[in-house]
This record gives sequence, C-alpha cells and structure tokens, in this order.
Amino acid sequence: MDTDTKHRIAVCTSCKHKGTQIGPGHALIDTLRSALRAHGDPAVQSFEVSAVACMAGCDRPCAVAYHATGKASYLFGDLDPETDIPDMVRFAGDYAAMDDGWCASVDRPGKLRTSTIARIPTLLFDAQSKKVKAS
Repeated sequence: MDTDTKHRIAVCTSCKHKGTQIGPGHALIDTLRSALRAHGDPAVQSFEVSAVACMAGCDRPCAVAYHATGKASYLFGDLDPETDIPDMVRFAGDYAAMDDGWCASVDRPGKLRTSTIARIPTLLFDAQSKKVKAS
C-alpha cells in the first residue's frame, strides 16, 4: 500500500428508506468511524469518512463510496449501519492493500458482493501521448 495515498469513504446523508423519513446516513457515519478507529490495522484506521449530500443512489439507501487517488472507486447501495459495518471495515482493509483498487465482486466481503452500484476506473493522463487511460 502507498502510505501517501489518502483513502476516503463518502456516505450519503440524504438517502431515505422508501415510505419513511428515516435516513440511515448519519448513523452509518458514526458507527463506521468508530469501527474503523477500533480496528487494529493502521491503514484501516486512516480512512477518512465524510458526509455527502447526495450520490444519486436514492433507490438504494444508504449509498457509500470508497475512493483514493490513483485507484478505482466503488459505489455501494443498500447498506445498513446495524448489519453491514463489519463488511465495510473489511473492504476498507482490502481496498487499502490494492495497488489500483480493482477487484472482482467475488473478492468483496459479504453484502458488498451484491450491493455494488458502480465501479469507476481511475483516469490516468499520459502527458507524452496526451491520452487518457483507465485502470
């Protein structure tokens, strides 16, 4: 893992469960921050967790994104602060260890295998060829 890479998790705070005014985002942020801090791996503990007003995953609350410079980003939906935190923490460790952030769905823990909304490749600009390359 590149120790200079800043790993981030963004959590949607506007997602609401259908038919309710209940938004799980704030509870998920608090629980996830605590779980990451309590983990024994410094790479996992270093993840920054931020609130985001909307990530357009409204049909699948709560939406959560993992991202870092030079790595593919992931957007997950349908995450629950009461049941999915262990899988999210485990994926933080896995993601931190990946050179380019790229992994197959079968390599993601638990519910993250089936709750992926998008995997977004990082764009690398090659100044000599003036071409954009995707990871």
